[in-house]
Amino acid sequence: MPEEKKREVIKEFDLKRGLLVATFSGIMSACFAYGLAAGDPIKRLTLQHGTSTLWQGLPVLVVLLAGGFATNFIWCVFLNVRNRTGRQYFQGANAPMLANYLFCALAGVTWYMQFFFYTMGETQMGRYKFSSWTLHMASIMIFSTLWGIALKEWRGVSLRTKSLVALTLLTLIASTVIVGYGNYLGLSEVATQPSALR
Repeated sequence: MPEEKKREVIKEFDLKRGLLVATFSGIMSACFAYGLAAGDPIKRLTLQHGTSTLWQGLPVLVVLLAGGFATNFIWCVFLNVRNRTGRQYFQGANAPMLANYLFCALAGVTWYMQFFFYTMGETQMGRYKFSSWTLHMASIMIFSTLWGIALKEWRGVSLRTKSLVALTLLTLIASTVIVGYGNYLGLSEVATQPSALR
Protein backbone atom coordinates (compact mmCIF):
# COMPACT_ATOMS: atom_id res chain seq x y z
CA MET A 1 0.00 0.00 0.00
CA PRO A 2 1.19 3.53 -0.65
CA GLU A 3 1.97 5.53 2.52
CA GLU A 4 -1.07 7.75 1.95
CA LYS A 5 -3.39 4.71 1.85
CA LYS A 6 -1.77 3.29 4.98
CA ARG A 7 -2.48 6.52 6.86
CA GLU A 8 -6.10 6.40 5.66
CA VAL A 9 -6.54 2.84 6.94
CA ILE A 10 -4.93 3.68 10.29
CA LYS A 11 -7.26 6.67 10.64
CA GLU A 12 -10.29 4.37 10.17
CA PHE A 13 -8.96 1.76 12.62
CA ASP A 14 -11.16 1.37 15.71
CA LEU A 15 -10.34 -1.65 17.92
CA LYS A 16 -13.45 -1.38 20.12
CA ARG A 17 -15.80 -1.14 17.16
CA GLY A 18 -13.96 -4.00 15.43
CA LEU A 19 -14.30 -6.25 18.49
CA LEU A 20 -17.99 -5.36 18.83
CA VAL A 21 -18.66 -6.17 15.18
CA ALA A 22 -16.69 -9.44 15.43
CA THR A 23 -18.59 -10.47 18.60
CA PHE A 24 -21.95 -9.55 17.06
CA SER A 25 -21.06 -11.49 13.90
CA GLY A 26 -20.14 -14.54 15.98
CA ILE A 27 -23.45 -14.41 17.86
CA MET A 28 -25.39 -14.03 14.61
CA SER A 29 -23.48 -16.98 13.14
CA ALA A 30 -24.59 -19.08 16.11
CA CYS A 31 -28.16 -17.87 15.51
CA PHE A 32 -27.90 -19.18 11.94
CA ALA A 33 -26.99 -22.60 13.37
CA TYR A 34 -30.01 -22.40 15.70
CA GLY A 35 -32.14 -21.50 12.69
CA LEU A 36 -30.96 -24.61 10.85
CA ALA A 37 -31.78 -26.75 13.90
CA ALA A 38 -35.19 -25.08 14.26
CA GLY A 39 -35.89 -26.09 10.66
CA ASP A 40 -36.14 -29.78 11.59
CA PRO A 41 -39.97 -29.76 11.29
CA ILE A 42 -39.60 -28.47 7.70
CA LYS A 43 -37.13 -31.27 6.99
CA ARG A 44 -39.57 -33.88 8.36
CA LEU A 45 -42.34 -32.42 6.19
CA THR A 46 -40.21 -32.59 3.05
CA LEU A 47 -39.29 -36.21 3.81
CA GLN A 48 -42.98 -37.07 4.20
CA HIS A 49 -43.56 -35.68 0.71
CA GLY A 50 -40.89 -37.88 -0.85
CA THR A 51 -37.79 -35.66 -0.79
CA SER A 52 -34.53 -37.60 -0.70
CA THR A 53 -32.74 -37.53 2.68
CA LEU A 54 -29.79 -35.79 1.05
CA TRP A 55 -31.88 -32.78 -0.04
CA GLN A 56 -34.08 -32.38 3.04
CA GLY A 57 -32.25 -29.27 4.33
CA LEU A 58 -32.66 -27.13 1.20
CA PRO A 59 -36.20 -25.84 1.98
CA VAL A 60 -34.91 -24.69 5.39
CA LEU A 61 -32.29 -22.58 3.61
CA VAL A 62 -35.02 -20.81 1.64
CA VAL A 63 -36.63 -19.62 4.88
CA LEU A 64 -33.35 -18.73 6.64
CA LEU A 65 -31.72 -16.94 3.72
CA ALA A 66 -34.89 -15.00 2.90
CA GLY A 67 -34.55 -13.27 6.27
CA GLY A 68 -30.89 -12.45 5.64
CA PHE A 69 -31.68 -11.17 2.14
CA ALA A 70 -34.47 -8.90 3.44
CA THR A 71 -32.21 -7.39 6.12
CA ASN A 72 -29.32 -6.79 3.72
CA PHE A 73 -31.57 -5.43 0.98
CA ILE A 74 -33.24 -2.90 3.30
CA TRP A 75 -29.88 -1.78 4.74
CA CYS A 76 -28.29 -1.39 1.29
CA VAL A 77 -31.25 0.62 -0.03
CA PHE A 78 -31.09 2.83 3.06
CA LEU A 79 -27.35 3.47 2.53
CA ASN A 80 -27.84 4.12 -1.19
CA VAL A 81 -30.55 6.69 -0.47
CA ARG A 82 -28.65 8.34 2.38
CA ASN A 83 -25.35 8.53 0.47
CA ARG A 84 -26.97 9.11 -2.95
CA THR A 85 -24.90 6.29 -4.43
CA GLY A 86 -27.59 4.24 -6.21
CA ARG A 87 -26.51 5.44 -9.66
CA GLN A 88 -23.12 3.75 -9.15
CA TYR A 89 -24.78 0.39 -9.85
CA PHE A 90 -25.17 1.49 -13.45
CA GLN A 91 -22.35 3.95 -14.10
CA GLY A 92 -19.15 3.41 -12.18
CA ALA A 93 -16.48 6.05 -12.56
CA ASN A 94 -13.89 4.23 -14.69
CA ALA A 95 -14.91 0.95 -13.02
CA PRO A 96 -15.09 -2.35 -14.96
CA MET A 97 -18.82 -2.81 -14.34
CA LEU A 98 -19.26 -6.16 -16.12
CA ALA A 99 -16.32 -7.71 -14.26
CA ASN A 100 -17.62 -6.29 -10.98
CA TYR A 101 -21.07 -7.82 -11.52
CA LEU A 102 -19.59 -11.16 -12.60
CA PHE A 103 -17.32 -11.34 -9.55
CA CYS A 104 -20.20 -10.33 -7.25
CA ALA A 105 -22.35 -13.08 -8.76
CA LEU A 106 -19.52 -15.59 -8.37
CA ALA A 107 -19.02 -14.55 -4.73
CA GLY A 108 -22.77 -14.90 -4.04
CA VAL A 109 -23.02 -18.33 -5.66
CA THR A 110 -19.88 -19.54 -3.86
CA TRP A 111 -21.21 -18.23 -0.54
CA TYR A 112 -24.54 -20.02 -1.08
CA MET A 113 -22.85 -23.27 -2.11
CA GLN A 114 -21.25 -23.60 1.32
CA PHE A 115 -24.72 -23.95 2.85
CA PHE A 116 -25.95 -26.10 -0.02
CA PHE A 117 -23.19 -28.65 0.63
CA TYR A 118 -23.36 -28.11 4.40
CA THR A 119 -27.01 -29.22 4.56
CA MET A 120 -26.18 -32.25 2.40
CA GLY A 121 -23.25 -33.23 4.62
CA GLU A 122 -25.23 -32.75 7.81
CA THR A 123 -27.73 -35.41 6.70
CA GLN A 124 -24.90 -37.97 6.67
CA MET A 125 -23.71 -37.28 10.24
CA GLY A 126 -26.52 -39.08 12.05
CA ARG A 127 -26.56 -38.49 15.79
CA TYR A 128 -23.38 -36.37 15.54
CA LYS A 129 -24.86 -33.65 13.36
CA PHE A 130 -24.67 -31.31 16.38
CA SER A 131 -20.94 -30.99 15.65
CA SER A 132 -21.41 -30.09 11.99
CA TRP A 133 -21.62 -26.31 12.55
CA THR A 134 -18.40 -26.32 14.58
CA LEU A 135 -16.60 -28.18 11.81
CA HIS A 136 -18.09 -25.91 9.15
CA MET A 137 -17.04 -22.67 10.86
CA ALA A 138 -13.55 -23.97 11.70
CA SER A 139 -13.07 -25.06 8.07
CA ILE A 140 -14.11 -21.63 6.77
CA MET A 141 -11.55 -19.92 9.01
CA ILE A 142 -8.78 -22.42 8.23
CA PHE A 143 -9.17 -22.27 4.45
CA SER A 144 -9.74 -18.52 4.24
CA THR A 145 -6.57 -17.95 6.29
CA LEU A 146 -4.62 -20.36 4.10
CA TRP A 147 -5.90 -18.52 0.99
CA GLY A 148 -4.77 -15.27 2.58
CA ILE A 149 -1.31 -16.72 3.12
CA ALA A 150 -1.18 -18.10 -0.45
CA LEU A 151 -2.22 -14.71 -1.87
CA LYS A 152 0.38 -12.94 0.31
CA GLU A 153 -2.19 -10.90 2.28
CA TRP A 154 0.03 -11.21 5.37
CA ARG A 155 3.15 -9.94 3.58
CA GLY A 156 4.91 -7.20 5.52
CA VAL A 157 3.35 -7.95 8.92
CA SER A 158 5.47 -8.41 12.03
CA LEU A 159 6.83 -11.75 13.21
CA ARG A 160 4.48 -11.51 16.22
CA THR A 161 1.44 -11.26 13.91
CA LYS A 162 2.66 -14.19 11.80
CA SER A 163 3.11 -16.23 14.99
CA LEU A 164 -0.43 -15.39 16.13
CA VAL A 165 -1.84 -16.41 12.72
CA ALA A 166 0.08 -19.71 12.90
CA LEU A 167 -1.13 -20.31 16.48
CA THR A 168 -4.72 -19.58 15.42
CA LEU A 169 -4.46 -22.06 12.54
CA LEU A 170 -3.02 -24.75 14.83
CA THR A 171 -5.81 -24.16 17.37
CA LEU A 172 -8.51 -24.44 14.70
CA ILE A 173 -6.98 -27.57 13.18
CA ALA A 174 -6.61 -29.13 16.65
CA SER A 175 -10.24 -28.34 17.51
CA THR A 176 -11.39 -29.96 14.25
CA VAL A 177 -9.32 -33.08 14.95
CA ILE A 178 -10.65 -33.27 18.53
CA VAL A 179 -14.29 -32.99 17.41
CA GLY A 180 -13.72 -35.57 14.66
CA TYR A 181 -11.96 -37.94 17.04
CA GLY A 182 -14.74 -37.52 19.61
CA ASN A 183 -17.30 -38.48 16.96
CA TYR A 184 -15.14 -41.45 15.97
CA LEU A 185 -15.00 -42.64 19.60
CA GLY A 186 -18.77 -42.25 19.85
CA LEU A 187 -19.26 -44.37 16.72
CA SER A 188 -16.85 -47.00 18.05
CA GLU A 189 -18.81 -47.18 21.30
CA VAL A 190 -22.09 -47.63 19.42
CA ALA A 191 -20.52 -50.34 17.26
CA THR A 192 -19.28 -52.31 20.29
CA GLN A 193 -22.34 -51.59 22.49
CA PRO A 194 -25.51 -51.30 20.36
CA SER A 195 -27.48 -50.74 23.58
CA ALA A 196 -25.84 -47.28 23.78
CA LEU A 197 -28.30 -46.13 21.12
CA ARG A 198 -31.23 -46.68 23.48
